[in-house]
Amino acid sequence: MPPRQKSKFEQWFSLSRHKRRAGSDKVAQALASVDIATLKSTIIDGDVPIYTFGSDKDLQTHIANLRQEFIGSPELAHYHASLIVLIRRDIDAVANFAKFKALWQTERDFLLQTLNTRWLISACDTFIDYDDDATLQAILMNAVVLINTLKLQETEHLLCDVSLRENEQTRTQLQNERVTLFDGTSAFAVGTDDSIRNMRWRLDKVCGSHELGQIVIEIFERLSNPNHDTVYSRFRKRHTRERTRWW
Repeated sequence: MPPRQKSKFEQWFSLSRHKRRAGSDKVAQALASVDIATLKSTIIDGDVPIYTFGSDKDLQTHIANLRQEFIGSPELAHYHASLIVLIRRDIDAVANFAKFKALWQTERDFLLQTLNTRWLISACDTFIDYDDDATLQAILMNAVVLINTLKLQETEHLLCDVSLRENEQTRTQLQNERVTLFDGTSAFAVGTDDSIRNMRWRLDKVCGSHELGQIVIEIFERLSNPNHDTVYSRFRKRHTRERTRWW
């Protein structure tokens, strides 16, 4: 099993958590009264999008940095990302998730046309974590599993030659900077990335809603079994960060 996910009570005592929430009043105030029509019609100025690598602990800095990802896109895309950041950092999560869900209910087609794959998957993750509709969680989990499997496979394609021997220069690059795959998605940060661990937590949550969900967990564990030669087992051998393992 992967490391246990901390409870809300345990997270409250995390110094990092409090640092990541600092300045939330100013951010919340800026997002409190927005006009959706204006956000849809206003394009963020700039030359080319600049993607973040990791997230700044300072909330206002992180949201400002994220804005650069949406150069050339409507302001609504950045607003959508900002809501996700507030929810993930547990800043008035219930109210902000309600705004997030309402946004998808009223602007689904616009968001589907506007957001790249990175932010569509982030939306799926958010619904899985916070919505109480088990059917919706199960449906969206398919997208998360699909993209993470592809992410591993394409990262390995970048990392290794035809014999699956690693290129050390590429490995260093993957650990120190964002490497683009396609449509806003990035390669797996070999050895440290938490995306597969987070997917495993979500998979446990979704499959735990039905006794036969254990079938899916068993299959996933077999994919990660070091005795089975799969992209999951190969990346398990490459993984070095204990707290982000997925097995």
